[in-house]
Amino acid sequence: MKCLLCESLSLLHICSTCQNTFLNPSIYKRKISNNIEVISFYKYKDIKDLLHTKHTDLGFYIYSILAKNSFEKFADEFEFPHAIYSLAIDDKIESGYSHTAILNKALKSKNIKPLFNKLRAKNSVSYSGKSKEFRILNPRNFEMKNFKEKDVILVDDIVTTGSTLSQAIETVRSNKKDVLFCLTLADASLI
Repeated sequence: MKCLLCESLSLLHICSTCQNTFLNPSIYKRKISNNIEVISFYKYKDIKDLLHTKHTDLGFYIYSILAKNSFEKFADEFEFPHAIYSLAIDDKIESGYSHTAILNKALKSKNIKPLFNKLRAKNSVSYSGKSKEFRILNPRNFEMKNFKEKDVILVDDIVTTGSTLSQAIETVRSNKKDVLFCLTLADASLI
C-alpha cells in the first residue's frame, strides 16, 4: 500500500518517515470555562484531513497512529502519586469503532487506567462545524455510569469552543469525581 501523506510504498497507512516528520506531537495548553486545563498535541489545521477520517473505515487506522504518536507517548512519561483513570467522551461505536475509545486505550500505563462506556451523551447532535450558539442551544446532556475511582482525565479528539468538555466536566463533577485535566488530539483554536 502507499503512505497517505507521501505516497511512498509502506506497510503502514502513514509511513514511519511521515509520522516522524508530520505527526511529531507538541504540547498545547489552554483553560476552558470551568478553569480546567486542556492539553492538546496538534493544531487542528495541521491534521484536519486526518481527523476527518473518523467516521470511515480508514479512520480506525489513522486514529490508532495518531494515538500511538501522542497519547501513548504522553502516558509513558506521565507521573502522578497514584493511579488515575481516563474517560473517553461519548465512546459509543460508530462505523465499526469508537475514535475516542482508541485515544483512551492508548493511555493505558502504570499511572493511567482507561475506563470505557462510562460517559455518554443522551443527545446525539453533532457539533462539527457548528457555532458556539448552536452548541449552547443543543447541549449534549451527558450521563455517567457510576464507578469507584475519584480522579479522572477526560479524553476527546478535538477541542473547539470547549463546550463539549465543559458539559462533560459538569456531569463528572456532579457525580462527585474530580477532573484533573482533559486531553485532546487537536485544538481548533490554534492558528
